[in-house]
Parts: sequence; structure tokens; C-alpha cells
Amino acid sequence: MPQDVTFDLPFDTPVSDHLEFARARHLRWIWDMGLVRSQAGFEEYRSWDLPQAAARTYPHASPADMVVLMNWFSLAFLFDDQFDASRPDRADRVLEVARELIVTPLRPTGSRPRVVCPITVAWAQVWDQLSDGMSLTWRTRFAASWGRFLVAHCEEVDLAARGIAGTLDLAEYTEFRRRTVGIHHSIDAGERSRGFEVPAQVQAHPLMERMRDLAADTIGFMNDIHSFERERRRGDGHNLIAVLHRERGLSWEAAADEAYRMTNARLTEYLELEAQVPKMCEELSLTQDERVRVRQGVEAIQHWINGNYEWALVSGRYTAGKEGPAVTAELAGKGSLDDLLAV
Repeated sequence: MPQDVTFDLPFDTPVSDHLEFARARHLRWIWDMGLVRSQAGFEEYRSWDLPQAAARTYPHASPADMVVLMNWFSLAFLFDDQFDASRPDRADRVLEVARELIVTPLRPTGSRPRVVCPITVAWAQVWDQLSDGMSLTWRTRFAASWGRFLVAHCEEVDLAARGIAGTLDLAEYTEFRRRTVGIHHSIDAGERSRGFEVPAQVQAHPLMERMRDLAADTIGFMNDIHSFERERRRGDGHNLIAVLHRERGLSWEAAADEAYRMTNARLTEYLELEAQVPKMCEELSLTQDERVRVRQGVEAIQHWINGNYEWALVSGRYTAGKEGPAVTAELAGKGSLDDLLAV
């Protein structure tokens, strides 16, 4: 069911022409960096087709930058899957690695990680490439968004390790999901992908802040719907459908319907605010160049809403009828076939 759920999105966003060029180089990089450590792990990763997700969310990146973005894209997904519900003691290692991932953008370029494992070594390399050419303002903004995402991930792991993962009420979960979905720094990366930066006064404007939050809600809720079967196999209670089912006593079908309604409500509000962007530009007396960069920033949000949606409909990561070693691992509470936190 949920992976087949479709939404009527008003965006017709492009796909990068460099998908196949970058995909081949990315998959080689995954092997070389030790981010997959078994053939089964590699086949499962390849079925997710994260390169397509990157090509849809960053369609204007150059061929070389597309490879960098695919490499970065993989890290959050692979790290997110490292917690093992059957080993709550592993939470301490997840938190240790997360701290290293958080501080990497705050260190001088070229610094070696102090906590060493495939994830941290890969991130140190990717950050040097991803931050190249961007201002200190952008790097600081990205680092803050990235840090909030990883802190939220640690909170999620801690709740699961203590056996209370499914205890957040709807209001708590909604705020929590806005952080765990990791959209704010992903939209920031859209600026890096086209070599521009949204003016600081626009980023600080309440309209843009609310648009980014609504985009995060829309994408997070859509992802909860499309990933529901996978997360139910893992016994993961951090899912909007599961929260609605538990808190409101709804059937699974009714909970999925309510999640769908909530997602559309967030999207509708986002579109209403997006229509107010020209008025905001007037209010801030922006130059023509600044307005172009604002438009590109709005497009970066659109690319993420639609691009992530189109990818999620076909990604093997969320397949309901999956078979093989990946399902066996998921039923045991694992998210990954390979341990990427060990040296």
C-alpha cells in the first residue's frame, strides 16, 4: 500500500542529464570508501537508486558536482540505518559517530576525523568538496542545519534504545519529524549545486523560514507514507501513520488517509506562502540579482518536494513486497546489512 500512494504536485521539475555518468562513479566510490561491505549490502543499496534521487533534487549540478552530491546524499541514508534495535548498547557508538559528523564542518578544511569509521572518513572528504567555493555564511548555515538533523537522529536512537520509540504524541512527533527529515540542509545544498546563495536577509525572513519548515513537513510526511511498510517491518514507531494509529485509535487504513490529508494541508499552505515571495522581495527592496537568487532558492525547494516524491515512488528502499537478506535484517530490527561504524 503506502509506496503506491500518489500526490498531485504542481511542480514539473527536471532531472539531471548527468545521472548515468555520476551513478557509475558514485557506486565505485561507495565500494572504495567501504560504505558497503558485502555483495548483499551493495545490491540492497543499489536497489534504493539514491543517484536518481540526487539527480532529481539537484538537476542543475555539473557532472563533477553531481558525483559529489550523490556521495553526500548516501551518507545520511546509510548512517540512519546503523542503529540495531536488538543491540541497544550500540546507541553509544551511533552518538559518538554523530558528534564527529556534526563537528566536521566546524573544523579547518582538510582536517582528519578524530572518530574513524567509513562514515566519518567519507564525510570529511565530501565536506571538503561540498563546501568548496561557498561563503562562510552558507557554510555556517549548512553546518547548523546539519547539526540539528544529526542531534534529532541521536534523540531518535536514544528513544529506541530505551524502548520508548513510539511514545511521542502528534504535536511532539510533528516537530520532531521536521528535524529528523533533514530537509533544511538539503535545500541549502541546492545553492551549492548551482553556485548561488540566497541573500541572508531573505533566509532570515519569517516567510522563507515558514516555507522551509512547511517543505520539511510535506516531504517528511510523504516519506512516512511511502516508507511505512519498511518501518513497520523494523518495528519503528517514528512514522506519522503509526503515531495516528496509536494516538487516535484509527485503523491503519484510516491513519494512512489522515496522514495523506495532513500532507496535502502542509503543501497547500506552502503554495500559499510561495505566492507571497514577490511581495517579500519588494518589502526587502532586493536588487534584480538578489531576486534571481531568491527565485533559484524557491526552485531548490520545489526540486526537493517533487524530486524526492518521484524517487520514493520507485525506490527499492520502500518496497512493500521485498524479499531476501534485507528483509531478514529489517525484521530483526536492523536497518543495514553492513556495519559502517566499526573501524
